[in-house]
Amino acid sequence: MSQQPYYLKSSTFNTRMNNVIGRLARHGVSLLGTAELSVRGRKSGQLQRVPVNPHTHEDVQYLVSARGHSQWVRNMRVAGGGELRVGRKVRAFDAAEIPDEERKARVIRAYLERWGWEVDQYFRGVTAKSSDTELLAACADHPVFRITVRA
Repeated sequence: MSQQPYYLKSSTFNTRMNNVIGRLARHGVSLLGTAELSVRGRKSGQLQRVPVNPHTHEDVQYLVSARGHSQWVRNMRVAGGGELRVGRKVRAFDAAEIPDEERKARVIRAYLERWGWEVDQYFRGVTAKSSDTELLAACADHPVFRITVRA
């Protein structure tokens, strides 16, 4: 029997809030740096949209999936990139998932320092103040993509 990857499904309230936040970003209102992610669906081929918190760490931009192996993560693995939108500003990017061993714990720690007030609940007790061992243990549950904006 195989164990399913960690994924915390959104509540109805959070889904509604994500719709509002995504709509705001689409119309040029970014709440503390949020953007609307568009990524092509791996089965439907249609663009799927979700609000995200792009995170810059050591001059590199990342997308961290707080909820785990979500649909946008599965789509990103197939598509290899997407778009980030805030109003009329659309940035197409290529994405590469970073392995757990490759600085991922440091990226997640920095992400939690910036966004922990919003996402700590999805990390099952792991916070920015957790030990390196605890962060490493959480890495497998939270995919991280390095994004490179296309010229």
